[in-house]
Amino acid sequence: MINGGRERFVAVQKNGDGDITSFQTSTGRTLDYQQAIREVQAGAIAGVNVFKGRDGAPHIRGDADGDPTNNLDQLPLF
Repeated sequence: MINGGRERFVAVQKNGDGDITSFQTSTGRTLDYQQAIREVQAGAIAGVNVFKGRDGAPHIRGDADGDPTNNLDQLPLF
């Protein structure tokens, strides 16, 4: 864990459409998308935030830091 004991997302799983469906954390935990939203909202995951999409549903995105290489879509698959 880093950032004051908070985990980070280090890998993702995607569906056939390329949408992220689950995350692997820096401690090796696997979270489905809804679990990940709850963890982010609780402040347990660093480097990401939850926002309300155009569809009205909550979505996860990386914090803006100007570095496209750490975009969630760029994380390795697991």
